[in-house]
Amino acid sequence: MTISVGDKLPDVKLAKATAEGPEAVQSSDYFAGKKVALFSVPGAYTPTCSARHLPGYVEKAEELKAKGVDEIACTAVNDAFVLGAWQGANDASDVTMLADGNGEFAQAVGLSMDGSGFGLGQRGQRFSMIVNDGVVEQLNVEAPGDFSVSSAEHMLGQL
Repeated sequence: MTISVGDKLPDVKLAKATAEGPEAVQSSDYFAGKKVALFSVPGAYTPTCSARHLPGYVEKAEELKAKGVDEIACTAVNDAFVLGAWQGANDASDVTMLADGNGEFAQAVGLSMDGSGFGLGQRGQRFSMIVNDGVVEQLNVEAPGDFSVSSAEHMLGQL
């Protein structure tokens, strides 16, 4: 079942990409006590994710924070090393990278997808959400192949 507005995020283990390497973090701890603009990409270094999705959040980071967002986070079914390298390659220091290496978060929120036809295996769908103290306040799930409602621009309009 897909998570809905008003639901509490499930508690799963993620890996936060840091300069010192992966740092294990429980989603319940990470999202507690703050407002987070979370977006999910099918994969780091993939075309739309690299050309439009991540750059939009980098470009709009200050505007999002001015509207009450404490932190901007990106999740993907990639390991923390890949997400850390992608963060560095895109000068995305304002975005916390949360690796969902085994896809447990994507599955727990009901937003996984099968990218096997493209050689990607199981991945997370493209989506965004506003999470306030662990509770989903806004949820934007893209149709397959689309990129609009999960963008930073769309999120700004929701805040």
